[in-house]
Amino acid sequence: MPENMTPMQRGRPHADPRSPFVYDARELGRRPGSMREHRRSVPAPAGLGLDIVGIPEGAPLAVEIRLESVTEGVLVTGTATGPLTGECGRCLDPVSDELVVDFCELFAYPDSVTDETTEQDEVHRIDGDFLDIEPVVRDAVVLGLPWTPLCRPDCAGLCPTCGQRLDDLPAGHAHELLDPRWAALAAFTDAGHEPGPDSSTSQE
Repeated sequence: MPENMTPMQRGRPHADPRSPFVYDARELGRRPGSMREHRRSVPAPAGLGLDIVGIPEGAPLAVEIRLESVTEGVLVTGTATGPLTGECGRCLDPVSDELVVDFCELFAYPDSVTDETTEQDEVHRIDGDFLDIEPVVRDAVVLGLPWTPLCRPDCAGLCPTCGQRLDDLPAGHAHELLDPRWAALAAFTDAGHEPGPDSSTSQE
């Protein structure tokens, strides 16, 4: 481990150049204003989703980015597009769609003022000659997911009594509900109207 690394840098995970989310910053140099654009199709990493909706692991994720050299580091601007799958938040039917999210993040140079004056989790940093955009893409995708995915905007959901899809049921579908406070009384009354073995006798 290099002696000139700060404690903050020693605790930081290293970017893997073999990852499709990692880019080489050397192609830009440090001349402010120089730019490069990249388009890649990468397999979606695990964990790009919520409980009922997300981008499946391994699905093709189209990533378009622009790398721009600025004084303090490299400004990364881009778009990620991927297939969205899940279940409707009302009727639980399968849902499929396309998710498109934008992102813009600064990756600070190790010896920049930004690097020296910010905490580790406040800004992304260039690791040697490389920058890893996977955390940026992950955050953008998860924040861009719909909280309540719907199979269609006017989905009526499920019947709270029988659990069937209301859109599949006839108009006016309803269930007769008996107040539980009267249920026992109704059963007692029904039993009281049943003819007993002595119901036909009379007193003399």
